[in-house]
Amino acid sequence: MQWTLVVPLKPLARAKSRLSDTAADGLRPGLALAFALDTVAAALACPAVKDVAVVTGDALAGRELGALGAHIVADEPGGGLNAALAHATAVVRTSRPETPVAALNADLPALRPLELSRVLDAAAEFPRAFLPDAAKIGTTLLAASPGHELRPAFGTDSRARHRASGAVELLLDEVDSVGQDVDTGADLRAALVLGVGPRTAAMAARLLIKEQ
Repeated sequence: MQWTLVVPLKPLARAKSRLSDTAADGLRPGLALAFALDTVAAALACPAVKDVAVVTGDALAGRELGALGAHIVADEPGGGLNAALAHATAVVRTSRPETPVAALNADLPALRPLELSRVLDAAAEFPRAFLPDAAKIGTTLLAASPGHELRPAFGTDSRARHRASGAVELLLDEVDSVGQDVDTGADLRAALVLGVGPRTAAMAARLLIKEQ
């Protein structure tokens, strides 16, 4: 089973505010774009992925991610993350109603295609499933098999919210790159230890981030 991934990305000027202790205001938009580019490039290289739809209202991000091969979906009506995911999923399934769909965070710069494939293969066993983030509080991937709604509940304590919604929590070893999202400087250092994509590596070098 090959999946369509839906990747939400907020306007770059407002992205990654929690990295203010690590990256100056002028660098954070470029860092957020680097995360997204490395995430989408790895996702497109995953054998379990058919295509990637990025939902964003940011023109620069749309151009850059579209050049990688992602399909760009306008963020309409601009009602926040869960609304954006629901909208993009509906767009994807208009032409392919039976496609399996998974929402994937845009801030997974260490993402490895084969680890993502393991997660998606495991998710295919259930109507809805999710992978918690490295902190075990949030969610980095939420999957819905054919014939099932995605029903995203991202935000504060999304791990608990997705579990309460009936989605199965995937308990997998050796898929750290799929769970390592980046919200803080500590997260970025953890991603660097795993090994990030080339765009994030270049930005991190500008920030003088040291691996720990």
